[in-house]
Amino acid sequence: MTISAFPPGILLVLGGLVLPFVAPKVRATIVLVLPLIVLWSIWQIGDGVQLAVPFLDYELAVVKGDALSRLFATVFAIMAFAGGLYALNQKQVSELAAAFVYAGSAIGVAFAGDLITVFVFWEIMALGSTMVIWAARTPESYKASMRYLMIHLLGGILLMVGIVAHVADTGSVAFQAMTPHSFGTWLMLAGFLINAGAPPLTAWLPDAYPEASFSGTVFLSAFTTKTAVYVLIRGFPGAEILIYIGVYMIFYGIIYALLENDARRILSYSIINQVGFMITGIGIGGEMALNGAAAHAFTHIIYKGLLLMSAGSVLYMTGGKRKCTDLGGLFQSMPLTCVCGIIGALAISSFPLTSGFISKSMIAQAASDQQMFFLWMCLAAASAGVFLHAGIKFPWFVFFQKDSGLRPKDPPWNMKAAMIFFAFLCIALGVAPGPLYDILPFSTSYEPYTVPHVVNQLQLLLFAGLSFFLALPLMKRTLTISLDWDWFYRRLGEWLVRFLVRGIVEMRRDILATLSSLLESFIRTTFRSHGPDGIMARTNAVGPSVAVIVIMLTLFMLVFYIGV
Repeated sequence: MTISAFPPGILLVLGGLVLPFVAPKVRATIVLVLPLIVLWSIWQIGDGVQLAVPFLDYELAVVKGDALSRLFATVFAIMAFAGGLYALNQKQVSELAAAFVYAGSAIGVAFAGDLITVFVFWEIMALGSTMVIWAARTPESYKASMRYLMIHLLGGILLMVGIVAHVADTGSVAFQAMTPHSFGTWLMLAGFLINAGAPPLTAWLPDAYPEASFSGTVFLSAFTTKTAVYVLIRGFPGAEILIYIGVYMIFYGIIYALLENDARRILSYSIINQVGFMITGIGIGGEMALNGAAAHAFTHIIYKGLLLMSAGSVLYMTGGKRKCTDLGGLFQSMPLTCVCGIIGALAISSFPLTSGFISKSMIAQAASDQQMFFLWMCLAAASAGVFLHAGIKFPWFVFFQKDSGLRPKDPPWNMKAAMIFFAFLCIALGVAPGPLYDILPFSTSYEPYTVPHVVNQLQLLLFAGLSFFLALPLMKRTLTISLDWDWFYRRLGEWLVRFLVRGIVEMRRDILATLSSLLESFIRTTFRSHGPDGIMARTNAVGPSVAVIVIMLTLFMLVFYIGV
């Protein structure tokens, strides 16, 4: 087997399984070197099927390369490296192990050329991400991980049934572009959308991600939702329903992020918002829109990772403080963390000369090219909303606002190095987008830095910033809880459990009462016939018994002879 035929994600999975059993120095070496080896191996995979494995009556394309696969696998490997560097001082080795299994399975999905291989890596990814949440070792993380696991098992079931139905309809397991027109394709689309954080099961993401450790949330932000974006680009490009789902996610994320008090929940809702842009681009279809969705997924992993590293550093250095009402004034003692957080905030807001500007603008351009004026207006308004909740609100309330009196220092060297690395990428990709554009799935001559585009974006952001500070009294958060869609299924689930428990208890009581009554009746009947005074306990003479036997024998002989 050549290196081009070996699944690169398997290297990370195996490395993750080894981590708990090696010495700390060896572990650090594996964490830093293995993702780079995987990154190199990703670019050794050529186009087409590189590894085929027979399974039942089908041939599985376990490794199938093309530009889209390499793009997503590349950024997943980069995230594994930067996340591993950031988490070097994580005491829970199980988190690092689970994170590498998680990242490796995401790369496995990116190179899967058939639906069965996609499903296998998809489920490994669900288990790995659940273990990352568990590794925080808190009661809240355990409960959140259980809810997270239930939602993703539901998504896995929908995907599995959809694959079975689709294969039964078509006779093929190939993973290629489809349209949601059959029972199987609709179920597969639903399974993919659950991982993307689409409605109505959107709340699992802000429910679970903030409960992971300071480093666990960084890993979680990168793989699940972006793998879902990848399979949607691959499987359902141009599906119109994705436009409406994406627009809903965009504004849902903005509204809840503006209401939120928890810094990491703000950024979790922001993930839904940003994935909404990508899904909208997939729904628009066409080379420009799909390039934009893929490029935005690439840049999003980097700037969102940077933002969550900044928030995680605050959490780590303040002993667990994560609410905006408990923070403020940290720029004085955490200058590097503050600067990196601001760079991430500018990138997510699509500020010119940052990575978000050169990717998100492609989606808006695609909407304009296809004369979707209302959609273009929605995307422009949403860009202003992103600047409000992530571009200004997060850094303002965490690092500036009223001084909280906290004076934590910047985090350890490895965490600072990871933040500097991602901050560099955010600026480098924004200044020179050519290398990213060169590896997109379709060739493009798009030029983001035109005068109208830059001026329009600056005007939009400046007026959004002005609106924020004019409405600052309304933006200040209090110790409140924002009810999300999970309220309905949590309440329904609680009621259902109580109903079932009460019903089962009552059913058991009724069954026991009925069995007890039947047993008592049987005992009474038996006692009446076999008791001291029963008919079976009486003493009878031999004569009557012989007479009965003779009569029965006579009757038998008569019946026998008459029959003959």
